[in-house]
Amino acid sequence: MTEFTLAEIEFPVSTPGRMGEFLDEIEGLVNMMVTEGIKEVEKLYPGFGDFGHKEALQGPYARITYEEAIDMLSDYGVKFYDDLKADHEAHIVRQTGKPTFITHYPLAIKFFNMRRNNADPRVVNSADLILPYSGEAVGAAEREFEYESLTKRLKQSPMLKQLEERGGSIEDFRWYLDEIKERGVPHAGCGVGVNRVTQAVLGVSDIRKTTPYAQNRKTLL
Repeated sequence: MTEFTLAEIEFPVSTPGRMGEFLDEIEGLVNMMVTEGIKEVEKLYPGFGDFGHKEALQGPYARITYEEAIDMLSDYGVKFYDDLKADHEAHIVRQTGKPTFITHYPLAIKFFNMRRNNADPRVVNSADLILPYSGEAVGAAEREFEYESLTKRLKQSPMLKQLEERGGSIEDFRWYLDEIKERGVPHAGCGVGVNRVTQAVLGVSDIRKTTPYAQNRKTLL
């Protein structure tokens, strides 16, 4: 599937570094999506909700760190700083038996605006929500809201280097940097892959079955 729906949300946090606060928000959001979505479909197709997959998405969700996930993947030869693949995520969900937040990914493999963890500078305050059947359905992180730190991280990022190789510069981010400088507040954000959540609810292995009119190179020709 080439085109998909991503719901992006930003929200304030009262205490920077307290991961549980925004993980609770995400868990509540996904639960609401599933509950309300099935309720609406039930109006058209009575009995639709009478299957087991929706139960698998009810909380509480498991919460493990990236380092704990690496330990669970010892048979796969995964090392710290490696990005997790779909089969790794599927293995973790099978082990936990429920939707699972994987938190505190290495800074080196994550986006420049994810806030560095104060206790462990190797990692950022990030989280991916892994669902049965679909894998990573939500990517989330506390945002860097301090101008100097954000600017430094951007200058050191591989993304800026790639942009400069293509003729761009840090000035392409000036609007964002200025916004943080003038109005930066502690906040977090996430992107919810709607089709991934639907895939977990339906219990299907092919994500293309989760959208009525998939737009990709075959359907657009």
